[in-house]
Amino acid sequence: MLHDLEYDDSEPPAIGLVGAGVRWEDVQDHIKIAHAPLLVLLDGSDEYAGVHWTGTRAVLTEGLGPDHDEAIAEFREFLREHGET
Repeated sequence: MLHDLEYDDSEPPAIGLVGAGVRWEDVQDHIKIAHAPLLVLLDGSDEYAGVHWTGTRAVLTEGLGPDHDEAIAEFREFLREHGET
């Protein structure tokens, strides 16, 4: 479980913000337990990705761009469009 996450809760859904350098396995473990969407900067990438729980597995949404605020907005829109809010 990831500790001390910051959240962007300026509008629903709240999205956990994972710091750089966190192992993918730790992100997966966290999402299995917490089921709350996360925004991550994957190792070796300068673009953000979103991770959410579908009820049976973690799904990675890549290509949200390098801008933090835009990535949050795009991920929220993705979650809304796919009924994940």
